[in-house]
Parts: sequence; structure tokens; C-alpha cells
Amino acid sequence: MTESEADVVDLLQGLIRNACVNDGAITSGGEARNIDLLESVIAGDGIDIERFEPFPGRANLVARLSGSDPKAPSLALMAHADVVPVSEDRWRRDPFGGELIDGEVWGRGAVDMLNLTSSMAIAFKRLARQGFRPRGDLLYIAVADEETGGEAGAKWLVEHEPDAIRTDYLLTEFGGMRVPTAPPDRPTFPVAVAEKGANWVKIRFRGTPGHASLPLGTDNALVKASTAVQRLAEFSPRARTGGVWGSFVDGLGLPDDVAAALKDPDAVEQMTTLIPDPALQRLLNACTHTTIAPTMLHAGVKTNVIPDFAEIEADVRVLPGEGPEDIDRIVREALGDLAGDAEVEITISGRATSSPEQTPLWESLRAATARMVPGARTIPMLLAGATDSRFFRTLDTVCYGFGLYSNRLSFAEFGAMFHGDDERIDVESLAMTTDLWEAVATDLLG
Repeated sequence: MTESEADVVDLLQGLIRNACVNDGAITSGGEARNIDLLESVIAGDGIDIERFEPFPGRANLVARLSGSDPKAPSLALMAHADVVPVSEDRWRRDPFGGELIDGEVWGRGAVDMLNLTSSMAIAFKRLARQGFRPRGDLLYIAVADEETGGEAGAKWLVEHEPDAIRTDYLLTEFGGMRVPTAPPDRPTFPVAVAEKGANWVKIRFRGTPGHASLPLGTDNALVKASTAVQRLAEFSPRARTGGVWGSFVDGLGLPDDVAAALKDPDAVEQMTTLIPDPALQRLLNACTHTTIAPTMLHAGVKTNVIPDFAEIEADVRVLPGEGPEDIDRIVREALGDLAGDAEVEITISGRATSSPEQTPLWESLRAATARMVPGARTIPMLLAGATDSRFFRTLDTVCYGFGLYSNRLSFAEFGAMFHGDDERIDVESLAMTTDLWEAVATDLLG
């Protein structure tokens, strides 16, 4: 292992072991532990550092290498310091052990996204140590609370300290895994240039309470809700195949007839089922549809009482251009004849956002990837999930999600580890991603 690889591995292990688990409570996370570690690694060498802690223990770090030209574009490497909770009994290794086993670092956050948090920090520090003087500012930003909405992290910074984090270009998660359908001589890496909007929906049904020993013909709110859950899960609105989707399909390396069908809203659903990789199937479906995932059901007050209320919670992800009115319409269409009995409450967690593809940052990413992986291509991708990019885009920042990964982990394995079991990342991928950040920053700002 080289010295550079050892640096990023050591940092990643430390971040994992700090166990900054964000369960959604404002008192959880404890990201200050990871921010302390990151600050100790990058401090010095002409780096200016600011910390912001909107709630106790929920710290954010903004580090800056000042540019020589105030008119030159700026770039931020932005990552989050929190991780999601874990079911420890499902893991083969200690999820907070940060063990290095057979060339892989294991632990919660290894792919989401402490691998990038550590590689960005090491690349940033390496550039500072080498005396790199960018034309425009180079920032390293590590935020709290990405996993539950950014109220203590990126959202708070954008709303309260925009001048501290304002930048022309920004790199963060998610992208850089190898597309399995691409030909071997043309490895293809997706770059997230857009993401769907996240919305939390509550659907309430009312009933009439009564004694559960006499259930025949009762007005049972739970029965209505259980039928509604099934309808929501099975419903699929008509596909939309414009925008970034077409460019993504063109880069998949598929036969012309298959690619044409995937860009046809009337044919894409059937074609998706023919894709052999289940992970890619889910991605194709999510990127062409507004999706509804029922996730929670609450009902009743006691086992022997007919429920007079039931509430479904669902995660609804919308495509760019869709808003609350579309969500209400789609949900009610899914409910069918139950819609008249339903109260629908929509909470917008994040609107769908996008960045242009033809930018100097895109060109720097493309060129760096092609140098590091012979024959490689980068293609734009719509991200089904949400990242902190949605907040920075409100400041007119061009945001891309990327990384650069080896072929040790398959596309399906990589995707399954996000919020999943046995998260791990190989040392080669950590080294590649660290080199990528350094190359892009040098090319764009040098």
C-alpha cells in the first residue's frame, strides 16, 4: 500500500469508527467527532478553516485554499459526515470496526459516503502541501445531517451562511460506478447531473370505532388503508423519457433497437423487465417514473377496538418538472375509488433539480476519467435519490455527483450497499477517487 493509499484508508477507518449515526433526531449524529478528525488532518499549509455548529454536536466544516484571481471560477469538494443506522446482527463484520480485510475497508458509511469524505480531504490536503495555488478558490466542505434533510447541515448553511459556501462548481456523491452493459473496451461511468424530488406523503383514512368481537360490516379504517397500501405499491404512472434520460440511455452500450425502446415512454416498462441486472432494472424504472413506496402504516388504539383511523406514510419521488399538484393527482389515481375517503398531506423534502451538462467542470471530469481509465466515457445520469446538491443548486451552483471506482465491486453490489448490509470499499477505488479529485481541481483551477 502506498503512502497516499494508507492516508485515505486511515482516515476512512477513523470516520467509520466515530459512528456518527443520524437517526433523524436533532440530538443524534454527533458529526462533531468526524469534523474534529477531518480538521486535524487538513489543518495547516495555508488552509483557512471555518466551523459552523447550528445544534450541539452537529458540526460543519468549510476549508478553503484561496485563489489568486477573484474573477476565476471556484470549486468545492463537498461530502457529508453522518451515516444511517445499522442492523448490526445482519453484518458479517463489525459495522463500526473500520476493518481492512483483503484490500477492502468495511463499515457503515464505506460507500455512503465516508469514502468520498476521506478521499476528498486527502486530495485537498495533498494539493495544499504541494503548494498548489488555484486561480479560483478551492473549498472542502464536510456537512452534518445529509441523511435526514440537511436541517443541521447543507440546508442550514445555504440559508444562514451562503457566502461561506458559495461556489461556482461542486462535486459530491453519487456516480462513478461502472455501467454493466457497456462494452469492455469502453468502460462507462455515470455522472449525476440531476436528481428527483423527494416528498413525504401521509394518507389518512377515517372509520367508525366499535367492539372488535363484532367485525362483520364494520367501517374499519385499517382495512381501507391495507387495500390502499397494495394499490400504491402496484401503481405505476406513465413513463417520462425526456431530458437526461436520453443521454444516459445512449451511453449504456445497448443495441439500437433496445435503446430506442428505452427512450419510448410506451415501450420502456416492458423493455426494463428484459434487462438482466435487477439493480439496473430498478434504476431504469426509477429514472423514468414518479415512484410511490409505502413505508409505514399506523392504525387503531387497542387490539379489541375497530380502528377509527389509519395513516399510511409513503416516499414519493418525482421527476423534474413535477410538483405538489402532480403528486396529489398521482396518489389519488393510484387509490382509485378509495380516493374520496382519503386525506392526503404532502411534505416537500426536496424539489427535483438539475445542472447543465456542457460546462468546464464536465470537461475536466471527462478528461481526467479518460486519462485514468483508458477508453473510459462519462455519461449524464438522473439520480433517483436525493443529495445535498439540491440545496447548493439554489445558489446557482453547478453540481455533479461522481467518484471513480474499480471493477472489484459490481454495479449491483455497489448499489445494494447504500443503506444496506456489509458496506465496504476497496483500496483501489479509494486511491482512484483521491487521484480524480486532485486531477479535476488542478485542471479546472490550475
